Amino acid sequence: MKSDLCIVVPSYWARRSDMGWMPGDAIYDHPIPLDHEGTLLRLLKSLEILEKKNFTVIVLAVPTSEEIAEKVEKKVKGIIDEARKEVDIPIHRFGFSHLCKVHQMLEGEGRKDLKDLLQLRGYSNVRNLCTFVPHVLGSEAAILIDDDEVFEDPKFIDKATEYIGRQYQNIPVYAVAGYYLQENGEVHLNKSHEPWMDAWDQLDRMNEAFDRFIVSPPRFKETPFVFGGNIVIHRNLFVKVPFDPLVPRGEDIDFLINSRMFGFRFFIDNTLAIKHLPPPKSHPAWRRLREDVFRFLFEREKIKRQRDIEGMVRVRPEDFNPYPGAFLKEDLEQKAEKASHILAAMYEESGDEQGAREALQTVVLMRKALSGSRDPFNDLIALQKRWENLMRLTDRAAFRENASRLFSD
Repeated sequence: MKSDLCIVVPSYWARRSDMGWMPGDAIYDHPIPLDHEGTLLRLLKSLEILEKKNFTVIVLAVPTSEEIAEKVEKKVKGIIDEARKEVDIPIHRFGFSHLCKVHQMLEGEGRKDLKDLLQLRGYSNVRNLCTFVPHVLGSEAAILIDDDEVFEDPKFIDKATEYIGRQYQNIPVYAVAGYYLQENGEVHLNKSHEPWMDAWDQLDRMNEAFDRFIVSPPRFKETPFVFGGNIVIHRNLFVKVPFDPLVPRGEDIDFLINSRMFGFRFFIDNTLAIKHLPPPKSHPAWRRLREDVFRFLFEREKIKRQRDIEGMVRVRPEDFNPYPGAFLKEDLEQKAEKASHILAAMYEESGDEQGAREALQTVVLMRKALSGSRDPFNDLIALQKRWENLMRLTDRAAFRENASRLFSD
């Protein structure tokens, strides 16, 4: 099977709701319990609105634990079978069973050492599979979409592929970002305001960025941010630059930063919209704040540790203003400490002592991380070389032919 264009959809699934989360399970924003229907079928049915259907859909069946991997694949297969009754588009799944076969193929090539680059756990690893699968299917481009979205624009594919792989103002276009429309049709985030958000002004800076890069003309422009659930990546980029598994979350913007370092420009198309209808997040505010603090610490350190390397471009926090640039500067710790203390006081006022402790623990963990010696930039250089080796190895016709047989269902 060969497909010049793939839409790849990661679909995250958890244990049954009566079991809940268990120690060792992966943490995602809102994985669907196996006894729930979820949002995947809604997305797949919405494909029918698209005027152009010259693509293959790959659904990644992502379990929170390998213990439920087989059940997740079965669940996703049932949803795909249901969607096929209404949507005349090739739809296939890729789960743990398929990944194991890919690992066996790498072992057969004598490259067992590359298996760790392909994992079905963690946001960045899943995103890397979102580009690896189109790669072995011979695709020129991959469109990354999340399963809590719906297509509403019949010309989405036309817009997504209009510039990709071409030149815009004499600049090669290998990455195009679209954006999310909220349930009410708005671009801006309008979540309930809480006092700690005054110190951690993430929503304000995001909305400022949306005004500048989505709401304002021109239609097509370079962007400092990207939505991982609405992005088009050309093979010239994804065979060279991976998503970094060391970033705890925010892998989409981290990928943009990595790409800029390797000389690739990111563009946003302010007409390339998709409706975003996520389930409520189940994680407490302290956890979301902590994860964001650590992602920005990681990215700021990556930028700080840059050194001159042939073929690479130095980037600055200011290159990513207003978002995420506002969180890549020297006042990041002050923002995090102030927000954590305000959040802890809010928890105490509501009688949630555990929440208060966790909010303050974020400050402790942040200080510990600041004293560490890890070099994220050096780690990225090593990762990129290994990723390029993997993509080169798996670009051979024999490997592709064997890999295409994985999608017989």
